[in-house]
Amino acid sequence: MLWAAVRAWATALCRRPVVPEENGTWLVSGYHEISRLLRDPRVSADRLRQEQQPIRKSLLMEDAPRHDQLRHQVTEQFVRRIMGMRDHIGDLVTGLLDAHTSQRPGQLDVVGDLAYPLPVTLICELLGVPREDEPVFGSIARRLTRGLDPIETQTEDELCELQEARDELVQYLEGLIADRQAAPADDLLSGLMFGQGSDAPMDPIDLRVTLALLLIAGHETTVDLIANGTLALLRHADLLARLRTEPGLVTPLVEEVLRYDPPVQMSGRSALADIDLAGTTIPKGSRIRLLLAAGNRDPRRFSDPDRFLPDRPDNAHLGFGGGIHYCIGATLARTEAQIALTARARARRLASPHLVADPPPYRENAILRGPDRLLVSFDRLTPDPRSV
Repeated sequence: MLWAAVRAWATALCRRPVVPEENGTWLVSGYHEISRLLRDPRVSADRLRQEQQPIRKSLLMEDAPRHDQLRHQVTEQFVRRIMGMRDHIGDLVTGLLDAHTSQRPGQLDVVGDLAYPLPVTLICELLGVPREDEPVFGSIARRLTRGLDPIETQTEDELCELQEARDELVQYLEGLIADRQAAPADDLLSGLMFGQGSDAPMDPIDLRVTLALLLIAGHETTVDLIANGTLALLRHADLLARLRTEPGLVTPLVEEVLRYDPPVQMSGRSALADIDLAGTTIPKGSRIRLLLAAGNRDPRRFSDPDRFLPDRPDNAHLGFGGGIHYCIGATLARTEAQIALTARARARRLASPHLVADPPPYRENAILRGPDRLLVSFDRLTPDPRSV
């Protein structure tokens, strides 16, 4: 496995889970070391540290106290709107699967037919993106995710395409904001624009940057979580059988997916001071790459780490990061994955499902891990359990 190889390389090279690269970046692959850095105020979330050219950044790259201010504004509005959405999410899953009821036998692409449209629809509904604009937004979002990769891995053509996608997103968001300025609605965008209760309106530039973050981060990782969870189930027939009769198994199962095959593989940081860690010193100003997926397979923290075990006790994984930057959409992502994988979805509705190709083709992205397509064949699609 990739991250087992990274840990083995780090151990052989330096006998510790903190390793310098030739370009000055420090790789951190140990669970305990990553957890410490995620909570260390001497570590900045702005991995580029662009003091010479200050720009307005999303809360994902801001540090306290500015991060805390932005996060509070978003959290208050976000949590208020996702409470009570479980039935609606189930209805969306049912509708997406029902499109295949006439196929006997049938085949579906879990990514294109379910894992992608479900979170895209939900985040667009939450933010107030018109349904007819979802394909436009989806196209921009898919191109923008390439920008999450380290810049040194991207070609000039890819960087140009990335800038074009950013420009398109800015133009789209400006139009959406203008529409809400003229006609406020009961959505997250309006809540952030005008403020509600004790919340003050968000600064216009912060609003645009925050919307871009929520639109992209609000669905891409969930796509991979659902797809990776499906892949794990179809590779472990015993667990799929258990899930059919033990729907409660889906809760720890999703947590194990987040540990075993997390959508977010790594995260960037920078050192604001010299940091002593695992017998070495990360110098001030250094870039740091936290290998979250490697930490999730650290045998010092997880026994038998390369096995997929939903009943694993004390599964405090790094799938949603940690510290003040713990994923703001974790609750929604968990709910979407649990519903997509259990009673209302494939666990009970697809008869005799099996993978068409294993391994499936994966998307080309170093930060996000998930299949580009995940074809599943089945004998038939049974009715929604609520209707029988």
